[in-house]
Amino acid sequence: MRRAGSAAQRRRRTVAVVVFVAGAASFGGGLVVGAAHVPQERTLVERFAAAWSRGDYAAMYRDLSAASRDRFTREQFSAAYRTARETATALTLRTGEVREQDGSYVVPVVVRTRIFGTITRPMTLPVEGEGEDARIAWGREHAFPGLTPGAKLRRETRMPPRADILARDNTPLATGPDRTSDVPDVAINVVGRVGEAPAERRDELRERGWPSDATVGLNGLERALDIQLAGTPGGTLRAGDTVLARTEPRAAAPVRTSISIPVERAAVTALADRLGGVVAIAPRTGEVLAFAGIAFSGLQPPGSTMKIITVTGGLEQGIADLSSSYPVETFTTLEGVELENANGEACGGTLTQVFAESCNSVFAPMGAQLGAEKLVDIAERFGFNRQPDIPGAAIPTIPAAGEIGDALAVGSSAIGQGRVQATALTMGTVAATIGLRGRRPRLSLLYDERQRAAPTTRVTRTEVARTVEKLMLAVVREGTGTLAAIPGVKVAGKTGTAELETTKRCEPTEENNPESCSDEADPTDTDAWFSAYAPAGEPEVAVGVMLVRAGAGGDTAAPVARQVIQAALDR
Repeated sequence: MRRAGSAAQRRRRTVAVVVFVAGAASFGGGLVVGAAHVPQERTLVERFAAAWSRGDYAAMYRDLSAASRDRFTREQFSAAYRTARETATALTLRTGEVREQDGSYVVPVVVRTRIFGTITRPMTLPVEGEGEDARIAWGREHAFPGLTPGAKLRRETRMPPRADILARDNTPLATGPDRTSDVPDVAINVVGRVGEAPAERRDELRERGWPSDATVGLNGLERALDIQLAGTPGGTLRAGDTVLARTEPRAAAPVRTSISIPVERAAVTALADRLGGVVAIAPRTGEVLAFAGIAFSGLQPPGSTMKIITVTGGLEQGIADLSSSYPVETFTTLEGVELENANGEACGGTLTQVFAESCNSVFAPMGAQLGAEKLVDIAERFGFNRQPDIPGAAIPTIPAAGEIGDALAVGSSAIGQGRVQATALTMGTVAATIGLRGRRPRLSLLYDERQRAAPTTRVTRTEVARTVEKLMLAVVREGTGTLAAIPGVKVAGKTGTAELETTKRCEPTEENNPESCSDEADPTDTDAWFSAYAPAGEPEVAVGVMLVRAGAGGDTAAPVARQVIQAALDR
């Protein structure tokens, strides 16, 4: 660059720097390679471009001229780049080596977008001043290549038709715009509905480049597989009246799911017209074979199925083992409050016996001894307080250790009461984890004939899971879950009966007839649960069953689990 005139003239002079868009990488990464001993104006451009490539808007803002900073706050400056990135559906950006050309500086940069492919256009960056005084004279048109002063970046988007949904045997579950099926009795229970995007998803969909009026999945497979079914939007990206890029929408290929028609029919039939949820999982592959009712969305206290988690923690910490023995009691006392066994039954004996009979008088104190911190830790390892692998599924929750409360609250949480909430999907996953010797599988609703084993996360030691399996086998063999037994099959399970309000119909007083009152539990005041897998040792299926206000888990949920397990083993 030729230097002429007085120093004051040089400071007032504005140098135009051209930035070309080419190359590929992340907004969070990028590389600008400069030569040694270069003019400070070029160093400024290199620094600004490098900060742009990694999305460091604060660093970019520091290199603006005083006049530019007077016109735009740092928040306005950053927002201009973020808005442009979202509008263009930009995924990655990288700058290359700065080159001097005819008194200007050319910086290779590429913007790779989700919808429009790679956009390459020149952009002029004015540099004000020289030497140490050089700064970027910035305007809103510099937020994206191709913009001109006063022009606005706009995107017009169109969605392709939704892809077809297939069962694992390729039977159509939902096809065409009307989402018709060859097996309507199955489809109506798993496909779900489509409609206008709910408010909580609009930010996510906007980032994906979907138009605000896009049809999206609201529940079932349509929701869980929304991204796979939607295909790739098409449309036009404009800078004012100038077309920067245009692309056609592309429909996705038919989506083959993991849903097994015979297992799904068994789940629907077993659930019947009751409010509840049923899920069946193939533990080794993590495939969801079937789900019915509110299996993904119905959050309820899991009752004694939570004892699978509690006893796992107790075994880990040495609080209990197979040689442990417990006195026969009808209740336990925590913080001066009595916690009864179901129906006030006397309960005690070995660890195997008390687990098989689901003794609150043992597992509430075990949870209190374990403590809030360790109880929450083991629950979270099993999947509580984290987004499930199935998109749209409700998050199972247990309060943070510091929020549970006293020993009574910890003990109540340990037996699946208090503020603990889970779904049938949650407790089916818990069973699958024990069946896989303490490794939680990543779940999926997609069928992949090449996948022999799902990725897993270690939850507990193998020897601990083996011990829990022995306890769960005893539940079905001789405890509260005998109605889940299948001849010739080793079924490992755990019942749950979660109290919802009160266990008494009324208290006899002068105003009511004592004969109309009962100390027995009201069966409409408890949720029935069952969590199981089979065959033990080589699990082919794990199930979670939850029936709202349906009585005891061993009476109503266990038979449902048996039907679904049998169908899965027969498929």
